[in-house]
Amino acid sequence: MFSQALTVRADSIARHLETVFLFTQNDIRTTLIPVTIFALSAAPKYDPTHAWHAPLWIWFHLLQFDIANQIQDPEEDRKNKPSRPIPAGRISVDSAADIRWVLVPVCLMLSLWYGTQALLASTIFAMFTIWYNELQGDKMGLSKNVLTAILGGCLEVGGTVAAGSCNSRMDKVGALAVALSSAVFATTLHAQDFKDEEGDRLTGRCTLPTIFPKAARFSMMVGIPLWSFVLSHVWKLDALSTAAFVVYGIYVGTRFVMYDTVGADKQSCKFYSVSRNITLGHTEVKLTMDSYSCGTRLAIYFQATGVSSMVFEYLELKVAFVLF
Repeated sequence: MFSQALTVRADSIARHLETVFLFTQNDIRTTLIPVTIFALSAAPKYDPTHAWHAPLWIWFHLLQFDIANQIQDPEEDRKNKPSRPIPAGRISVDSAADIRWVLVPVCLMLSLWYGTQALLASTIFAMFTIWYNELQGDKMGLSKNVLTAILGGCLEVGGTVAAGSCNSRMDKVGALAVALSSAVFATTLHAQDFKDEEGDRLTGRCTLPTIFPKAARFSMMVGIPLWSFVLSHVWKLDALSTAAFVVYGIYVGTRFVMYDTVGADKQSCKFYSVSRNITLGHTEVKLTMDSYSCGTRLAIYFQATGVSSMVFEYLELKVAFVLF
């Protein structure tokens, strides 16, 4: 009898843990892994024994955001993403909302352990999560871009501090990398909205592609190669590498203007994902010698995220080719 009750309890706990994991499942590859690698690379006082602290901090905050986002419109998820915990019937909206608000003080207390920078990042993250979700900041195109950039920057800062030794603080090199990453997000993230433009128009959601369809596409053709050049200049890349990044940026940006079908936009978005990781990434290779330790790890981070992004996108493109 005792063993049976223990088994039932263990199964219940496992199911609850699986439900919590499913809230963040779609963001593991796109957010948790690249931001974790960034944090391990940018940590100013890197301590291998603290490596697991980075994904822990990032995941708890990612969970806070994802639950807040998924309780906003469960009916839409039932149509488009039925495998998520709420539409799948694994948890009610009210129970998910309770967890969402409990996570705010939990994340703050966790951040307090890592010092003032982590605590500040957690506080800002909580505030902008409310703005993005409860205040529907994601319903406006420019607002969505800026909010996503700020939220992503908070994850990078908090994860970086957590990955370092006790009471470590982000240095100037890491801060510059976060600032550039956020700027690129804020000005080009609407690349991901083109493929959903028709659906967004039907639901009344305002994004840059629905508000300024032509201007938004031309902004890709200008913005991506421009960022490729600017970042190459900031990190003093050689002429050949700069030319390669700019040419690829021109190719990706031009695709958004020349091909405007849903299928083409989906593929352009994949190329954009590669472009963002590669462009942001390899620009770290030429860091100055006084930042060599952190810079070397950042170079490895950007090479890793760039290569992994290319592998994932290549496999997705191959699967799409075979299926269609």
